[in-house]
Amino acid sequence: MVKLPRLYPVVCSALGAALCYYLLAGSVRVTLALWFGILLTALISLIRVLGTFPILVVGGLENTRLFREITLSLLALTAGFALGFAARFGAPGPVRLGLREGKIAGLTGTLMGDPRRLSGGRGMAFLDLETAAGKDGLRASACGEVLVFFPEETVPRLRTFGRLSRVYLEGAFLPPSAGRAGPVFQARGVHILESAPSVERFRTGARLAIAGKFSPHAWGGLALALLLGVRDSLETELSASYRDAGCAHVLALSGMHLAIVSAVIAFLLKKPLGIKAAAVLGGVFILLYAGLVGSLPSLERAVLMYLLGTLAVLGAFPRRPAVLLALAFVIQICLRPASGDSLSFILSYLALAGILALGEPLHDLFRGLVPEALSLPLSASIGAFLATAGVSAASFGILRPVGIFAGLVITPLTGVFMIAAMMYLAAAFLPLLPAAPLLGRALSFLYEVLFRIAGWAGQVPGLEVSNPQTVLAASLAVSAALVLFWKYRSEKGRRLVPFAAA
Repeated sequence: MVKLPRLYPVVCSALGAALCYYLLAGSVRVTLALWFGILLTALISLIRVLGTFPILVVGGLENTRLFREITLSLLALTAGFALGFAARFGAPGPVRLGLREGKIAGLTGTLMGDPRRLSGGRGMAFLDLETAAGKDGLRASACGEVLVFFPEETVPRLRTFGRLSRVYLEGAFLPPSAGRAGPVFQARGVHILESAPSVERFRTGARLAIAGKFSPHAWGGLALALLLGVRDSLETELSASYRDAGCAHVLALSGMHLAIVSAVIAFLLKKPLGIKAAAVLGGVFILLYAGLVGSLPSLERAVLMYLLGTLAVLGAFPRRPAVLLALAFVIQICLRPASGDSLSFILSYLALAGILALGEPLHDLFRGLVPEALSLPLSASIGAFLATAGVSAASFGILRPVGIFAGLVITPLTGVFMIAAMMYLAAAFLPLLPAAPLLGRALSFLYEVLFRIAGWAGQVPGLEVSNPQTVLAASLAVSAALVLFWKYRSEKGRRLVPFAAA
C-alpha cells in the first residue's frame, strides 16, 4: 500500500485557513463553510486511517501514536478554519465616503504606497481616506482605500515626498466601469498637507538615489524592477516579451529575488561570522531591504520564510520547507488579511507549494532522461506551472507552457543580471572601485541577451482557455497521478532492495 506523506499540524492549519478564507470570499456563507469543514475533517481522518491501516494491526504503542497524530491534525485543521474565518472578516471593509460620489470635489488622506508612473505619464497610488469634501463646501468623514490617478506634472513632486505623506486632492470620481473593482478618483490638483515621517523620508531618499544611478542607462529600468520593484522606467516592449514568454513572474519581486540578495549576503558574511551569526545578521539586512522595497505580498512571503528559516537554523523548529511555507501563510494571512486576495500572494504560495510537492517526484522521474543540471530547475518549473495553471487560466484566460522551458534560460540570466546590478550599485556609490564602466557594459550586454531571448520565446503562441475549471481539474489530476506513481515506484524499489542485495 502506498503510504501517504505526513501531515504536519501547521500544514493542516494552513489548509484550514486557506479553505475557509477563500470559501467565504464574495458572499458570507458561514453555514456552508462550517459544513464543508466538517466534511473535509472527516475525509482527512478517513484518508489518514486508510493510508496507515497496516500499522493498526501492530497494536499498542504504534496504535496510540497514530490516533494521537490524527487528533493533533484535526485540532490544527479546526484552528486553521478559525484563523481563516477571522482573517476574512478582518480584511478592510468597503470604502465609505460620507457623500455621494458625484458631489465630491476633494479628498484628504495618506498615500499608502510609492506613486507609480504609468506608461501614459500619469501617476497612480492608493489613498487611505480621512475626509471627503463636496462641491457645495460640505465635509464628511471617510474611510477605506481609493485608487487615485494623478496628473503627469505632479508625479515628480509626489515621488519626492513619498509614501505616508498626507495630501489633499482636488478632482472627481470617474464614472463606474464594469471592469473596475472599486471607486477611482481622478485628481486635478495635489496639495501636500504633511510630509512623511523621517524614516519614510530617508527611505524615499535612498530609493531616489538608487534610481538616479540606474536611470541614465537603457538597462536601468530592468535593474530597478528587479531590485526595488519599480517598473516606471521598464520598457513596455521588454515587459510584454517577458509576459508572452510565460516569465512575467521573474519581474515581480518574490522568493527568487530575495534568494539572490540573501545569497550575496551569505557569501559576504558566512566565512567571517559563521552560519548562525551570518543567518541572524542576514535577517536584519533582509528586513532593511524589504523596508526599502515596500509592501509587496509575494516579497513579504519570501521575507517571512527567510526569517523562519533563520529561526530553524537556530534550532527553534525543524528545517522543513513545507512547514516554513505553511507557517508563513498563517502568519501573513493573520497579520495582513487583505493581502490574501492579491493575485501575486496566491500565485506565490501556489508556485512554491507546487515546487515542494512535485519537484522531488518529477526529479526522480527525469533521472537518467534529462541531464542533472537541467533536471532540478525543469522539475521546479513544471511543478510551479501545474500548481498555478488553474488560477492563471481564470485570471488571464491564457496559458503559456513555453514559460516552463524559457524560464530555464531567462531565470538564471536574470539572476546574473541582478548580481551585476548590485555590484554596479556598490561601485557607483564607492568611487574608489573603478569597476562601474566595465559592469555597465556587461549589464548592457546581458540586457540585450535577455531582450532577444524573451522576444523569441514570446513568439510561441499560448493556449487560449475558455473553461478555467477544466484546467484546474486537469492540473490537479496530473499532479495527483505524478505523486502516486512516484510513491508507488519508491515503495516498489524499497521492496526489491533485499533481493538485489542478495
